[in-house]
Amino acid sequence: MNYLEKANLWKKNPNLDPALKKELDAMDDHALKEAFTTDLEFGTGGLRGILGAGTNRMNIYIVSKATLGFGRYLSQFKDAFQRGVAISHDNRHQSKEFSRISAEVLTTLGFHVYLFEDLRPTPELSFAVRHFGCVGGIMITASHNPKEYNGYKIYDESGCQLVPKDADQVIAEINKIDDYFSIDHSKNHDQIEYIGKEVDEIYMDTVKKIILRPHLNKDFKLVYTPLHGTGQVFAPEVLKSVGYDVYPLACQMTNDPDFSGVKTSNPENKEAYDEAIAYAKEIGAKIVLATDPDADRLGIAVEHDGEYVLFTGNQTAALVLDYILKTRKELHILPEDGYVFTTNVSSTLPIAIAEKYGMKVEITLTGFKFIGEKAREMEGGKGTYVFGFEESYGCLISDCVRDKDSIQAILMLCETAAYYREKGMDLVDALHAVYEEYGYYKEGITNIGLQGLEGAAKIQRIMDYFRTNDIALKSFDLLAKDDVKLSVKTNYKTHTTEAIHLPKSNVIKYYLNDNMWFVLRPSGTEPKLKVYYGVVGTTSKAAEEKLSQLTNEVMDIVNKIV
Repeated sequence: MNYLEKANLWKKNPNLDPALKKELDAMDDHALKEAFTTDLEFGTGGLRGILGAGTNRMNIYIVSKATLGFGRYLSQFKDAFQRGVAISHDNRHQSKEFSRISAEVLTTLGFHVYLFEDLRPTPELSFAVRHFGCVGGIMITASHNPKEYNGYKIYDESGCQLVPKDADQVIAEINKIDDYFSIDHSKNHDQIEYIGKEVDEIYMDTVKKIILRPHLNKDFKLVYTPLHGTGQVFAPEVLKSVGYDVYPLACQMTNDPDFSGVKTSNPENKEAYDEAIAYAKEIGAKIVLATDPDADRLGIAVEHDGEYVLFTGNQTAALVLDYILKTRKELHILPEDGYVFTTNVSSTLPIAIAEKYGMKVEITLTGFKFIGEKAREMEGGKGTYVFGFEESYGCLISDCVRDKDSIQAILMLCETAAYYREKGMDLVDALHAVYEEYGYYKEGITNIGLQGLEGAAKIQRIMDYFRTNDIALKSFDLLAKDDVKLSVKTNYKTHTTEAIHLPKSNVIKYYLNDNMWFVLRPSGTEPKLKVYYGVVGTTSKAAEEKLSQLTNEVMDIVNKIV
């Protein structure tokens, strides 16, 4: 069925939502093609797309179809209907409606549903799945994407996002559904149990158990912003409850789906901090904390010599991990069978730190579900979960949650700051001390935005080029190449190949001399190609020069691909 045929099916439906019908009637041929040629697909973060009419858009029909397929998948598990499903949502347009529709579809199937009464962070949804012993969970969110987007994350019984082999089963169930306009969500609404503050309290009490040094001096000011998102529910409350002097940024502590008080809702972008840094300067705060809209990721800016320095996710993870391992060793609570988990696009500095303290390290694909899966494996006696992180500002300290958790990250980051403050150091000083010990690791990323069907085709041409051609860099030696889609590692020095034991994914990683690397990876949640880089230098300047050179040489190749 082509895009026009699919669009006509929508137009002929007498029960089509009036707002979607109005939008559909106003679409020209190009808009119809973009909205109907493909269907939204599960990526690293589940479903995510622009709100609107169409099979390639987020709307009540796509959400109903996804939920029906997910419910049918969950029904195969023991006592699934009694155990139920937990559902939460963020602050975005239609998030509450999508969570309600999801709950109704599931109760009509016979499931008990634990539905959060209002917006809540993604990590709390993961916690709730585990707390109630649910068979699964749903989080309505588009994370850090622009306001035009919404999304849909699904969780297994351990509170972990579904990994590909399980998601494929859900997708198979979804694909069996032809008439998503007639999905019933009219029955058993008395099986919806509304939850809220009681779960908040249990979650917060559990998260606070990660604190290692409760009696540190906390005599410094913090500014916090949720960027209008779910962190406003209790992030400031958690900090205050353990003694921190926190100042929420009032103009961004509102449930605003238009994100009108911020330039961007993504804490990876420096513009997200403008208002918070201005407030921090006004009151003399030492640290600015920013969580993304679903509060699974944390970004920070640290006052140093009168200026506010933004940290990357890699830098924050390295600093926090170094503090955790150092402290646990001093307190004699460092497990001998400890594991640290990271991803193949993240800094290798935390690997060096983990290995110094005798921790085993495992590397996964991008997507925190893979780290959540590793945490679940620890339950079988394989080892002890200690820390997991990915470069995109997400980490997890206690696996009481099986997804990124900015509330945990906030607590441990602030404890790290308090620890170094007692030593006369700020977090910039502390990071440089880590670099002096391990080397100056620098990472970078190029985001190549390529919208629509033409953009998707261009991304594929770039990936095909690197997959099928031998490349050369002027200033760096190529040692090996991982093609995760083909499950093959090629060693350029020995001219041999070996298997890669990772789920197949459209990712290519090159290993270079002196522990340097770069990766090409299409985003699973946005229309862009991401190119990641990692270098090591003996000084900060040397590392910056290497990073600039590597970026330029790789992009020279990319830009020549038409």
